[in-house]
Amino acid sequence: MSHALPDPYAQAEFYDDIPAKRFIAWLVDAVLILGLCLLALPFTFFLGLLFFPLLWLVLGFLYRWGTLASGSATWGMRLVAIELRRGDGARLDAATAFAHTLIYTVAMGTLVLQALSVALILLSPRRQSLADHLLGTAALNRAAAH
Repeated sequence: MSHALPDPYAQAEFYDDIPAKRFIAWLVDAVLILGLCLLALPFTFFLGLLFFPLLWLVLGFLYRWGTLASGSATWGMRLVAIELRRGDGARLDAATAFAHTLIYTVAMGTLVLQALSVALILLSPRRQSLADHLLGTAALNRAAAH
């Protein structure tokens, strides 16, 4: 796709069920990140238990950034057939994936920002999160995007 994001009214199929799909993807990604953390524990000689939230934060950041940069979707997003696109309709590059992940991580650590992000996903025409609004990105149904 090499043009602007689809119109949410004229091409609603791109945004159908996005809030539910994003939530399911988030749950799947959380389980995968937990698995990565548990796999990493022996390599820290189980000292990772002492700083488990930091381990989760770092591995979660790397997982999200890496999967968004390589396929414009986390594995959870791929499972539910959605992907993030830039405002020009292109897939995320490494820099945009990094910025999206950084904003997402900050928002997840702040109740007010996370509540705002969820509200934006539920109420905005393109179902965009806070990070999406700031970067001009949007999650699209993959079947409609291809």
